[in-house]
Amino acid sequence: MLDYRFVDGTRLTSVIEALIFSSPEPISWEKISGIIKESEEELELDQKVIHKIVGQLNTRFEENDLSFRIEETGGGYTFVTQPRYHPWLSIFQHENAYRKLSQPAIETLAIVAYRQPITKPEVDSIRGVDSGYILRQLLEKMLIKVSGRADSPGKPLLYKTTTYFLKHFGINSVDELPKPREIDEILKDDDMAEHRRLLMERQMELEDEEAREIFEGFVEDREEGNEENTDSSDT
Repeated sequence: MLDYRFVDGTRLTSVIEALIFSSPEPISWEKISGIIKESEEELELDQKVIHKIVGQLNTRFEENDLSFRIEETGGGYTFVTQPRYHPWLSIFQHENAYRKLSQPAIETLAIVAYRQPITKPEVDSIRGVDSGYILRQLLEKMLIKVSGRADSPGKPLLYKTTTYFLKHFGINSVDELPKPREIDEILKDDDMAEHRRLLMERQMELEDEEAREIFEGFVEDREEGNEENTDSSDT
């Protein structure tokens, strides 16, 4: 089964890799199995088989020293970058993303922060517009993450803020955020504008110096590691 090939020569492992790669959200094993069964009716894929195939893919990624792996999170599989690359990504995202949060993004981020964990339909209901694109932006900027699925019909994804959100806005927990009334009430008056302004001000306080410190710390750790390796070799 792990070496299965379709009539056109395409490997089953490559098809599953492509499905996970192209999905904007974590994709469940049931979804993967259903998509493949539409093309190959006799091919029955259960959770155990798909899990083995994902493990096989990760082994290949590791053997080739690639920067990413597939992880199971939020009720499905998704690609993630290896932790050792986070310092580099932190600098890149600081320079190219964090200062570009739009007013709708700040508004959506505030809703997630105060109502977390929260689903997309709930965010849409509060804002009165579709928030899918904004939520994807916030996911890419590592300010929110998928934390599971709700028990409501359709089991929509749940979103919550990340530890990077706390660091970005200079707080230790969401309890330190200003205490507003219900978000849907705030959106109806001028208070929300004040909360958006506060978040945007905290956002702009993250200066380039902090990014440099992160990078310098990363370089120092690498140099110390290299020195230790050299000392061991000399010995």
